[in-house]
Amino acid sequence: MSLPPPLPEWTLPNVPPALVVDAERPRAPGHGQRLIEVAVGVLVDAQGRVLLTTRPPGKAYAGCWEFPGGKIEAGESLEAALRRELQEEIGLQIGAVQPWRSLVVDYPHALVRLQVCLVRDWSGTLHMHEGQSCAWQSLPVQAAPLLPGSVPLLQGLQGLVLQPPLAP
Repeated sequence: MSLPPPLPEWTLPNVPPALVVDAERPRAPGHGQRLIEVAVGVLVDAQGRVLLTTRPPGKAYAGCWEFPGGKIEAGESLEAALRRELQEEIGLQIGAVQPWRSLVVDYPHALVRLQVCLVRDWSGTLHMHEGQSCAWQSLPVQAAPLLPGSVPLLQGLQGLVLQPPLAP
C-alpha cells in the first residue's frame, strides 16, 4: 500500500516555529491556518556590510530594522519573488542569489517562513519606495530596534565571511 503524496509544507497548519515573538500577545484570527512564505535578501556589499531597511509605516512592527524582501506569490519561485520584491521595495535589480537558510517565525499577526538568500550582485540605485529607511551595517549591527525574526539571521551571519566572491 502506498501513501498519498504529502501536502506542500506551506499548507500545513501547526508548523513548529523556530522563534515565537511576543508570546503573551493574542494571535490574529486564523493565525496558523496558513504559513506565509517570505523571500528575504541579505545583500552583502564589497566591504562585507549588510543592507537593513526599516519596516514601512502602517505595517506590523513598523520602524523595526529587517532585511528587505516580501511575500512569495502563488506559483512564484523564491528567486523570482526576491527579484520582484527588491525591485518594488528598494529599486534594485539583483543578479545571482545563494539560498542560505529558512526560518519559521510565529508573530502575533502571522506565521511566516523566511526563505533567506545571500545576494552579492545587484545593479541600480537604492530607492526606498515604501517610505522606509536603509543602512549598510557591519556586524555586529548598530541599527535598533531589530525585527525579532532578523535577530537569528544576524547571529547566523556572524560566523560567515561576508566578502564578495573573487572575480575570475
